[in-house]
Amino acid sequence: MKKGIVILLVLCIFLTGCWNRRELNELAITLAIGIDKSDDEYLVSAQVVVPSEVSLAGGKVGSPVTLVQARGETVYEAFRKMTKSSPRKIYPGHLRMLVLGESLAEEGIGDPLDLISRDWEFRSDFFVVIARDSTAEEILNIQTPIETIPANKLFNTLKISEENWSATAGVRIDELVVDLRSDGKEAVLTGILAIGNKEIGSSKENLETIMPYAELQYDDIAVFKKDKLVGWLTENESRGYNGIRNEVKSTVATISCPKEGKANLEVLRFKTKLKGKVKNGSPEVDINMHIDANVGEIECPIDISKPESIKALEKIYEKEVEETVRQSITSVQKKFETDIFGFGDAIHRSNPKEWKKLKHQWDEHFTNMKANIKVDVKILRTGTVNNSITEKEKDN
Repeated sequence: MKKGIVILLVLCIFLTGCWNRRELNELAITLAIGIDKSDDEYLVSAQVVVPSEVSLAGGKVGSPVTLVQARGETVYEAFRKMTKSSPRKIYPGHLRMLVLGESLAEEGIGDPLDLISRDWEFRSDFFVVIARDSTAEEILNIQTPIETIPANKLFNTLKISEENWSATAGVRIDELVVDLRSDGKEAVLTGILAIGNKEIGSSKENLETIMPYAELQYDDIAVFKKDKLVGWLTENESRGYNGIRNEVKSTVATISCPKEGKANLEVLRFKTKLKGKVKNGSPEVDINMHIDANVGEIECPIDISKPESIKALEKIYEKEVEETVRQSITSVQKKFETDIFGFGDAIHRSNPKEWKKLKHQWDEHFTNMKANIKVDVKILRTGTVNNSITEKEKDN
């Protein structure tokens, strides 16, 4: 009996409930955060869900989100200052997007990211993007159709884009922090554009037309050196980057036909093996790519029922991929001198001893290093017809 009483007392000590619990109606559920730098202060914008507008009961007459803002000498201070205007505490536990202003990124993102990477309330699975030619505040102030909560639109669009188009990169906060701390791989982030009339885009009027006055659209990839934005890749260079990083899930490639016209290939699998080595004291990388594709569209006089025609298309695409990858590498080496591809990391894995000698001057080694590129393309299927429709009309 006494033993049972002792057990109950012990359980009472350890099962006392959640001492720091917070009720849902005390929290401002935040799905997107924007950080800008202005006059030596941080401007933090929190896109907060308006409960009455997203509930099932009642008609919706207002915006489903509101923007809560505050300034501070640090990001942490700005967050706390939001309590001056928000009736609920900003809660980032369901965060989907972090948008950083371009001018902030040019100054450096290390300090403003410290709180977000350190605080236990922030999850590690949200995307981070750069507001290109704009501010994070302007991006988060645009009303969006289809997905009425703009943060969901930003998250879902980037997720779909990186799965189906190879020029964007969905970078999550934990991946970004690893790259910023790595010796052999610099960071990249995808850019987001606000296109059109931003003033009308921030009002409900933007949702009342077939073609919105303003829309949000993902752009190319931003290049970082340490924690500072140093420039942007072109769309083609962005595709080359993702190919090297083995981040291409599926895409469409437009290639030239053997004589004239164009053809489209649907890329089903794109696998890259990156291996580093040191040859005669100089670092090199071997980039081996294997691509499986289907014929998606033919707009040229070619008979794809013939094996030699398929082989010709495969060789053309192999050459074009190799040129795109080489152009991406050369451009980054010459313009930015920063290893966003992780070549240093590949050298580190293959030859740790040599990496210790190279890493202190890695930017210089990266700028002059050799890349050996090999591409193998296999076309698996050609669809339900052989020649193009226009070719059929000519034959008749």
